Amino acid sequence: MRALVYDAVGAPVAMRQIPEPVLPPDGAIVEVRATGVCRSDWHAWRGHDPVSLPHVPGHEFAGVVSALGRDVDGFAVGDRVTAPFVNGCGQCDYCRSGNAQVCPDQTQPGFTHPGSFAERVVVRAAGTNLVRLPDEIDFVGAAALGCRFATAFRALRGELPANATVAVYGCGGVGLSAVMIAVALGARVLAVDPSPAARSAAADLGAVPKTEIVGEADVAIDAYGSAATAMASVRSLRRRGRHVQVGLMLGGEARAPLPWDLVVAHELEIFGSHGMAAADYPAMLDLVVAGKLNPRRLVGSTIPLAEAGDALMRMDDPVARAGGIVVAVC
Repeated sequence: MRALVYDAVGAPVAMRQIPEPVLPPDGAIVEVRATGVCRSDWHAWRGHDPVSLPHVPGHEFAGVVSALGRDVDGFAVGDRVTAPFVNGCGQCDYCRSGNAQVCPDQTQPGFTHPGSFAERVVVRAAGTNLVRLPDEIDFVGAAALGCRFATAFRALRGELPANATVAVYGCGGVGLSAVMIAVALGARVLAVDPSPAARSAAADLGAVPKTEIVGEADVAIDAYGSAATAMASVRSLRRRGRHVQVGLMLGGEARAPLPWDLVVAHELEIFGSHGMAAADYPAMLDLVVAGKLNPRRLVGSTIPLAEAGDALMRMDDPVARAGGIVVAVC
């Protein structure tokens, strides 16, 4: 099958023929119809998140089931599906309690095994990780859900205090998703990003662009992932506020300091958000079907799969490329 592959960290991402995926007994093969181009893929390509080489990136996808393992129940060939980027093992206590996003034996298409920048991709433990798509959601919109939108939905926990103020740092895919969801939940949303295009996109979704926020947010989200944005997010909180770290903190940033004096004195809460389990997708999909959330609005451009590698490599300049989710169509 055709797939986009790179052979070394930072090497060109090029289309080539690779072997067909092997179907696990508990898994599914999904014929990819659309796949997002995400900053997490860029992190792996740049070596911040180690993967085996050569490697096929891609973890935000939607498509049609083309084959099912003998141990999979509840799905059929031809089903329209998506899956979270974290695939739980389906057997541990975390998976059984609906928290597959923190499964210690998780797999991730595009990281632990070949991803969705390909004609077909494997979903392991398919009974736990596949999500059937409503007819009202097209493949491009569903691909926009896979990592960034679902992660933002869970980061906001689906609820906010009455008349809440939400600060969002970084208005790429996950940040704009957080803006849309927070606005839909009735919040006043403040958005910070160095990119004019990203600030404009956030404003179009109902946010107020800001350059600095101090002590006025009930909830603050670092959707970019850096020492500076994490610090600014915590400092933007009012007393008893909640900081949610969504952006990946890698390399030297992984142990970035926070203002713990404020955390203690102001009784602040610090959370991480690592995707969302398939078990939690129905509540999000119901809001999309009802028209209260529209991930399709977050798609800045659609491109052919052959161009996804170039789009990934352009993420070296996050300011220039900001302004909406890029989805590759197969």
